[in-house]
Amino acid sequence: MTAHVLDNPALASLTGPHARFAEQRGRVLRYPRDVSPWLALPDDPDAQDWADLAALAGPGVEVPLAGFVGRVPADWEITFQAEGVQLVDDGVAAAPDPEAVVLGPADVPEMLDLVERTRPGPFLPRTVEMGTYLGIRRDGALVAMAGERLHPPGWTEISAVCTDPAARGEGLATRLVLAVAHGIRARGETPFLHAGARNTDAIRLYESLGFRLRRHTLFFAARTPQEQAVGVA
Repeated sequence: MTAHVLDNPALASLTGPHARFAEQRGRVLRYPRDVSPWLALPDDPDAQDWADLAALAGPGVEVPLAGFVGRVPADWEITFQAEGVQLVDDGVAAAPDPEAVVLGPADVPEMLDLVERTRPGPFLPRTVEMGTYLGIRRDGALVAMAGERLHPPGWTEISAVCTDPAARGEGLATRLVLAVAHGIRARGETPFLHAGARNTDAIRLYESLGFRLRRHTLFFAARTPQEQAVGVA
């Protein structure tokens, strides 16, 4: 069977629309550390690929490998595993939102503050460069946002969906997801997203908006060896 670009979305992004970000060693690619933590292995990593990944990441560094289902080398420490789901647009009622504003570099301090308070997932000082981010402000303060992250050819991931606790219950996250999806669709692409498999409330919400389950996946991280191999062939 031919692999789907969403089976290894970080690799598809870094070899496709996000190639401008790619830092590469051999067959392994990564985003700059202040853009995203994602590193991308080929679908069939060998010993040299693992050595290249360790060299890119550095010694004793935790490496997120979303969707990876193989075995890690014996000298790597598995630090995190959690089941997740990948959902794709299947008739989402995408629509612009009149209250949503485009967020840019000048908004990053507020975006980082909102992420710190809501913990939607990795968001770094240059993550905003990965795609379009939209926010809603109340009395000038940023209270909700959502945006675009991984970008495999023909697809764009919706991510960083978060709302200040004081503004929850108003449907702001839903509105922003639909607005971001509208922008993705306007480019002729298809929205997708990820969620923790145990986050059943979020999954039900996304399904009610018109997303459908494409596959179960794994959120996975491992720590590189403290001493790096040299001359792996």
